[in-house]
Amino acid sequence: MAERERMDFDVVIVGAGPAGLSTAIALKQRAAARGAEVSVVVVEKASEVGAHTMSGAVIDPIGLDKLVPDWRTRDDFPLKTTVTKDKFTFLGPAGSMPLPTFLMPPLMNNHGNIVGSLSDLCKWLAAEAEALEVEIYPGFPAADFTRDENGVVNGIVTGDFGIGKDGEPHDGFTAGMELGGKYVVLAEGVRGSLSKRAIAEFKLDEGREPQKYGIGLKELWRVPDDVFEPGMVQHTMGWPLDGKTGGGSFLYHYGDNLMAVGFVVHLNYKNPHLDPFKEFQRFKTHPAIAPLFEGAKREGYGARAITEGGYQSVPKLVFPGGCLVGCAAGFVNLPRIKGNHNAMLTGMLAADAIDAALADDRSGDTLTAYDLAWRSSEVGRDLHPVRNVKPLWSKLGLLGGLAVGGFDMWMNSALGFSLFGTMRHGKPDFAALKPAAKAKKIDYPKPDGVLTFDRPTSVYLSNTNHEENQPAHLKVKDMDLQRRSEYEVYGGPSACYCPAGVYEWDTTGEAPKFVINAQNCVHCKTCDIKDPNQNIVWTPPEGGGGPNYQGM
Repeated sequence: MAERERMDFDVVIVGAGPAGLSTAIALKQRAAARGAEVSVVVVEKASEVGAHTMSGAVIDPIGLDKLVPDWRTRDDFPLKTTVTKDKFTFLGPAGSMPLPTFLMPPLMNNHGNIVGSLSDLCKWLAAEAEALEVEIYPGFPAADFTRDENGVVNGIVTGDFGIGKDGEPHDGFTAGMELGGKYVVLAEGVRGSLSKRAIAEFKLDEGREPQKYGIGLKELWRVPDDVFEPGMVQHTMGWPLDGKTGGGSFLYHYGDNLMAVGFVVHLNYKNPHLDPFKEFQRFKTHPAIAPLFEGAKREGYGARAITEGGYQSVPKLVFPGGCLVGCAAGFVNLPRIKGNHNAMLTGMLAADAIDAALADDRSGDTLTAYDLAWRSSEVGRDLHPVRNVKPLWSKLGLLGGLAVGGFDMWMNSALGFSLFGTMRHGKPDFAALKPAAKAKKIDYPKPDGVLTFDRPTSVYLSNTNHEENQPAHLKVKDMDLQRRSEYEVYGGPSACYCPAGVYEWDTTGEAPKFVINAQNCVHCKTCDIKDPNQNIVWTPPEGGGGPNYQGM
């Protein structure tokens, strides 16, 4: 094995999203308050901070208020639009019905929140961190842990550069570095590769409900003045999804005539023929929605998985030498469709525990104080009242879940308790699919290239690129199992659930062949979540590969 250079820091943070950057900033702030020097490094697999960051995004400013209290008076703050109008709509196949906002629990109110690009916010947070002398290394995926003689995590290994498709080093080979730390913070976002390993190895999910997920697809459109309503936030439920398939849409107006259009499908859906990307395209053709796109131009596309399990699915957050923050642990508030505020808040909670440990000259222990803190914090108070919305939706379908879930949120908000206690989620999402022979096929219309689009032209807008001469970062553990089960039993759902056209079954030869177009991957992690046999494993590609989102 090639000799690796090692650099040591007090804290190593994996991921330059809201959670990781908030952890870094808060660590520097707390160290400065006690007159200490703390060295912090953040590694990010994207080519630059924000390039892999995508969200709606309507952001509750509670996290920003605590982290950078003067952000509202800063001329350089990139998100200039506040929410001024909330709109909820139920869609039927041909018509629509507004849902009165006064019936919504107060926690659903978006007024005063900020709306804009999470990618741009992360770039701004990165500049704040660097001003505090945080070191940020973009283009460096975290590939493995380093450990001491007792097996305690004491750093990470960044990915090697220059490994060819044959698995052998080529002329441009450079071995990854070891970045050592007294503590390692995993802020990789949803289904991060090291986070997944830590949860399994240290049994962090023991006694918790299975994590639940959705896939979120987003397009960025520039719309004409007669459509643009700055600060308008609209959500829809219903068509084109059936009453038993969870999901919905968002349309956010902000900035310079920008409209973020997104569609979420809960990944506990049962029909293997369902195609979330095509459902998104079909949604835009609804009579109540299509007029919003007249004279508009599509400028961006992306997709990523979303955690939906909430309060009862959050794993234990700490292990010897490290911890999980943000979406790596699953702090999204599903009915609010928000998680960035909790990502920032958990980063600050982790910073509190780490700073206290460093002040006591500790390292490599288990940060129990952080794990104990979150449920009684703003994060716990945000997630606890909505904990039953997801299981009620799953059990009762759209209409029943909407009615009973709304009642439950009102009970929690007004009286502080639920008649249902804390409900269970049941089986994980990968176990939800029916065999293809028992599911109804769905006839999707062809894209018109004006309002609706195909996958290749959409992936092109994501600026996705990977070094071609590298091993596929999407690993199939048992190719025969993939053919016998994923294809022969479930009909090849990977070709449907992947929003980037990574997977296809070639049936032109004697036997079906599973084709992986890894260069198309937008790093959404849906395959790692939804494959019915958990036979596909997402691993980080060579540094800098993947989408290069701008303004997403």
